[in-house]
Amino acid sequence: MTSVDKSAASTASQTSPATGDPQGSEDPRTTEEQDARAVTEAALFEAFGGLRGMVETVLPGLLFVTIFTINKNLYASAIAALAISVVLVAVRLIRRDTVKHAFSGVFGVAFGVVFAMMTGNAKDFYLPGMIYTLGLAVAYIVTTVAGVPLIGLILGPVFKENLSWRTRNPGRKKAYAKSSWAWGLILLAKCAILFPLYWWADTTSLGWILISLKIPPFLLAVYLTWVFLAKAPPPIDVFAEMEAEEQAEKERKAAASAASAEGTAADRPAPRSHRREA
Repeated sequence: MTSVDKSAASTASQTSPATGDPQGSEDPRTTEEQDARAVTEAALFEAFGGLRGMVETVLPGLLFVTIFTINKNLYASAIAALAISVVLVAVRLIRRDTVKHAFSGVFGVAFGVVFAMMTGNAKDFYLPGMIYTLGLAVAYIVTTVAGVPLIGLILGPVFKENLSWRTRNPGRKKAYAKSSWAWGLILLAKCAILFPLYWWADTTSLGWILISLKIPPFLLAVYLTWVFLAKAPPPIDVFAEMEAEEQAEKERKAAASAASAEGTAADRPAPRSHRREA
């Protein structure tokens, strides 16, 4: 069961089993809003990894800049960052957790290590991640202008609505567009700070500033996404619709088979003994 399913189950348990009404005297509209916010929170938590995902994102870079600040040793810093990334993936594999966030961290750190080792410049450890952030910012903006906001593509499967928001839920499409604009502009602002520092600042200063900018912009973008989606119409559960259609199709086939069997039985000739008596 995903965190979205758990949230839906918890809100369902707050209704009266006899009447289906919310327990207590709360306004139904208020309860619906609370349920929508709870489901949105669960979906965002699942999509972006929550607290653990943030730790896995920050820890390798933090370890790199800490070691480099102490001994200025590029190789020791890079190896330590890569090693902790591998350990984080191994822990998730042992616990049989989702590994997509940890794997993305490993690939990011690995590219940074390769760049830094090839050039011999410790600042290049951060360059792949900065380029990725810039590309992601552009992707958020371009896809929104094209009418297919990237945040909708990311969260659609999490909400079990896939791409139904594009044509069947205009209010939700608008919320996704606002969220994607927020992500794109926030990431562009982050790049506007980091890229000049890449050229002007030393490795230690760049590293600590980059670490300090890891979480706050991310949290701001997630918060704005939550605000926009909590006020949007609820998602259309296309998975439930497909299951309902499959069930209805099975029932139609069963009914047709039963009708065919009855028709065949009616068309059979009467037994011989009955014909003689007639």
